[in-house]
Amino acid sequence: MLAPRIAPLEPPYPAEMQADFDKLMRGAPPLLLFRTVARNPRVLQRFMAGALLDRGSISLRSRELMILRTCARCGAEYEWGVHVAVFGAKAQWNPEELHSTVHGAAEDGCWSAEDRLVIGLADQLHDTTQVDDPLWQELAKHFTAEQLVELIMLAGLYHGVSYLINAAGVQHEAFAPRFPPR
Repeated sequence: MLAPRIAPLEPPYPAEMQADFDKLMRGAPPLLLFRTVARNPRVLQRFMAGALLDRGSISLRSRELMILRTCARCGAEYEWGVHVAVFGAKAQWNPEELHSTVHGAAEDGCWSAEDRLVIGLADQLHDTTQVDDPLWQELAKHFTAEQLVELIMLAGLYHGVSYLINAAGVQHEAFAPRFPPR
């Protein structure tokens, strides 16, 4: 796709929207994704209110792994790259793990037991919209009900984000890495 199907909103932004962008981005220019969603200010407000990037019930690493794997499975290179750029150092990803989020499997040797469960959950939700009993039983040994709800909602939210990115043709951010080559 050469050009976005929905052009991102250009500045100057309405005062309320600018204030929301400033709060969300801490003074940095708003991402192309947010500027695209801003074509519908009501949806932007709901989207920003529904974000799960605060300190939740799961570790930052598990949160980011669910997001990276979900975006990779959906082919949403834009969002995968933004999350690697913004949260990658905090999550302490190494090149082998980043490669595996896109091209690997839960069984890859680079993953901890907890990481394997998160990837397995992301994959089953993506492939079937379900979680089979054996995986659920393992998940329940490592995560609380509160944490499982958060992981599942993250998968759903980032499927929606991926749909928007892919369908609207949101262009790649210059600061964000691309998917690693096979």
